[in-house]
Formats: sequence, C-alpha cells, structure tokens
Amino acid sequence: MSDHALPTAHTVKSFDEDIAQLRGIITRMGGLCELQITAAVEALTQRNVDAAQQVIADDARIDVLEAEAEALAVRIIALRAPLADDLREIVAALKIAGVLERVGDYAKNIAKRASALAQVQPIAPAVIVPEMARTVAEMIRDALDAFVDRDPELALAVCERDHHVDEFYNSLFRSLLTFMMENPHHITPSTHLLFVAKNLERMGDHATSVAEMVYFAVTGQRITDRTKTDNTSSIADPS
Repeated sequence: MSDHALPTAHTVKSFDEDIAQLRGIITRMGGLCELQITAAVEALTQRNVDAAQQVIADDARIDVLEAEAEALAVRIIALRAPLADDLREIVAALKIAGVLERVGDYAKNIAKRASALAQVQPIAPAVIVPEMARTVAEMIRDALDAFVDRDPELALAVCERDHHVDEFYNSLFRSLLTFMMENPHHITPSTHLLFVAKNLERMGDHATSVAEMVYFAVTGQRITDRTKTDNTSSIADPS
C-alpha cells in the first residue's frame, strides 16, 4: 500500500479487502450496465414492450450499487486516510460509480423509446443501432477491466474507440434526416431513434471518461488530446 507509514499487517489486509470490495461493486455496476444496454436495444429491435419495461424496472439495481460504492469509498477515505495512488483509485471509483449510474439512466431512456417505437412502423436506419450499442457495451466492459487490472494501455484503447461511436451517430443522423425529409410519416419514429442514437453516443463519451479516470488513477497523468468527431451540428444537407 503506497505512502502509508509503517502499516500493520492487519491494517494492510483490511485496506486491501476494502479496495477489493469497492472494485467488486464497480465491476457489478459495469456488468449491469452492459446487460441493460443489450436488453434495451434488443427490446427496441424486437419491438418488445414487456422487455423494455423490465429494463426500466431493473435500473433501480444500478442505483443501489452506486449508493453502496459511494458509502464504501467515503468510509475508506475516512478510516484509512489513503495517499497517492491509493487515494486516486478510490476517488476514481467514486466518480466511475456516478458515471455508470448515468449510463444506466441512458439505457432506461432507450427502453422508454423502445416502448414508443413498438407502436409505429419500423424504419430502415434502425439497423445501425445494434452495432453501435455493441461497440458502446464493449467500451464499458474494457474500461472496467482496465480499472480492475490497473491497465493504462487498455484505458487508452477505449478512448481511441470513441470516434467509432461518433461515426455511427453521424451516419444514423444523416440517414434519419433523409427519412424525415422524404416522408412526414417517418418523423415520429425517426425522432425517437435520434434520441436513442444520442443516448448511445453519450454512453460512449461516458465510457471514455471512465477510461480517462482509470488512466489518471494508475499513472497520475491526464489524457489531454482527446478529440470528438461528432459533426452533426454542422450537417445542413443530408444529401
């Protein structure tokens, strides 16, 4: 344990157990987020309202774990007075728990859109959504693996994949604009899908934020050259 003056074996063991418990909570949160993303998008593609409602109900499990992570992190800081890389890891875990809770909220939002989309005719651009969701779920999984394994290289790799999510979003945005311009009946489903795509794009941003926190916790250095490739604000003509 870094920077602790003459800790006893019992103190070191207790601290390590606390850290392992905190990592375990964060890992469970990440796993639930992955499941929620997959389930929400499956409900959307299969037009399954009951499955969408289950995703909405299951969001509470992530909220409970966030509260557990926050309470444990605060207790560790108060009782153990960690320093240097130990403190960075605990603070990172506290922040990551909050980020994952927001990811869970985005998955819940997709499930709500899935229920609405089940009531209207499906449109072709929706086929992009599952692959976009798979990319986001993999980024979240790898970011959490980087956290548990203290792997800065894997964290960097997650950051580099964010532009793939942006490319999916740009492509879907253009397609949906075209659909809405060609047929007014496509406006409602296209609007719902735009919100779905934006939720996934934000999840990719959050996965990247987690990876950046992991990189800082392990190395003490910040990633400063991150660039976004979402260009939808400048798209005027989808043709």
